[in-house]
Amino acid sequence: MELLLSICLGIGLSAACGFRVFVPFFIMSIASLTGHLALSPNFQWIGTYPAVVSFAVASVLEIAGYYVAWLDNLLDTIATPAAIIAGTIAMASIAIDMSPFLKWTLAIIAGGGTAAIFQGKTMLVRGASTATTGGAGNFAIATAEAGISTLLSLFALFLPLLTGILIVAAIFFLLRKVFKRHLQKRLS
Repeated sequence: MELLLSICLGIGLSAACGFRVFVPFFIMSIASLTGHLALSPNFQWIGTYPAVVSFAVASVLEIAGYYVAWLDNLLDTIATPAAIIAGTIAMASIAIDMSPFLKWTLAIIAGGGTAAIFQGKTMLVRGASTATTGGAGNFAIATAEAGISTLLSLFALFLPLLTGILIVAAIFFLLRKVFKRHLQKRLS
């Protein structure tokens, strides 16, 4: 059961990395410092005071950057590979008592993959908003993404099983929608 909870926690934090790269790490750092999150031995640096300060500053700068009209789309370009790496690290950092092979396989596939899916979706939403509203709607999207990242991180910490199930269901729904659209294009 502990392994399942770790995987669900990692998936939830990785999904949160798909919305904002640094917010989940800021929350992980606070949770580790307060004793609410055990980190893998090689990742205990996340739960240090210098790390919490760094993640706090990075989170504020990242969130603020998404409110600047031209910078938000540029940040999405940079955030895509960063989110994948962050999702991988988030998953690996909570994988305790796992073989290195299993840990990194899960981290890359489940962590990085989950972050990539959600980051890709946010890029599409922001691009559509920019195209339809000239960027005026991006303010609301930036607010929603920051809120989702924060709430998802907190839910992952306190309700990991439920969060993991909801994230997997959301991924299934998104992939099903993409494959259905792709199939319709091929048939027409």
